[in-house]
Amino acid sequence: MTECFGIIDFIDIALVAALLLYIYLAMKKSGAINIFLGIVFLLVLFAVLRISRMTLMKGIFNTIISQGAIILIILFQNEIRHFLSDVGSNSNLRFIKRFMHRPDAADKRKWIMPIVYACMTMAKSKTGALIVVQKSMSLSDYVHTGDVLDAKVNNRLLENIFFKNSPLHDGAVIISEGRILAAGCILPVSHDRNLPRYLGLRHRSALGISQETDAISVVVSEETGNISCSYKGEIFLKLSSTELDHKLTELLNE
Repeated sequence: MTECFGIIDFIDIALVAALLLYIYLAMKKSGAINIFLGIVFLLVLFAVLRISRMTLMKGIFNTIISQGAIILIILFQNEIRHFLSDVGSNSNLRFIKRFMHRPDAADKRKWIMPIVYACMTMAKSKTGALIVVQKSMSLSDYVHTGDVLDAKVNNRLLENIFFKNSPLHDGAVIISEGRILAAGCILPVSHDRNLPRYLGLRHRSALGISQETDAISVVVSEETGNISCSYKGEIFLKLSSTELDHKLTELLNE
């Protein structure tokens, strides 16, 4: 007796489709889409081999598939980390975060504005800068690549850090809860092919950290003086000081 197609089956198929779509979009955003498509091809090939008489090929693929979970974790460790971060920052869980920690909007304004003022000044003088603002995910791994400062956010301090003769001007500044944690930090570089070619290493690093964490990164271009902002793998180019202020306030209050 055959079972009828019910609502549970529909939900099951819909969830699998949604998961595959999410994985595809995550791979596309991170530049690992070719790896994802390669895995899909191997799975299709494995399904074909299962109904064929190719015993040797089936044996080889059975061995590969049996170790597939470990291989996938190694290949996609950054994407898995980002996925878990997205789940934890989901809007359905925000009420839990707000209950556990309720940041004061007025306090945030006190250290958002110095960032905006510093970016305005550096944009006028075409001083290159890369500032990363931590949200819920820890950036301790990146903090340890630079020089620890632990200083209150101040626009003049930021300008001095990124002054062309400063030994720390080439790296990134990492900020958390109104404190400059470190300067001269090394960030992961994005290999997104959709990024315009005229954007340099600072912009690729800003996009890279936003792809791997939920941090907000701000870039001042040394060539043009334009201000950009990156968040969750998306980059916003040529922002005015007002737009940067609104963007930082909006993203930090998510």
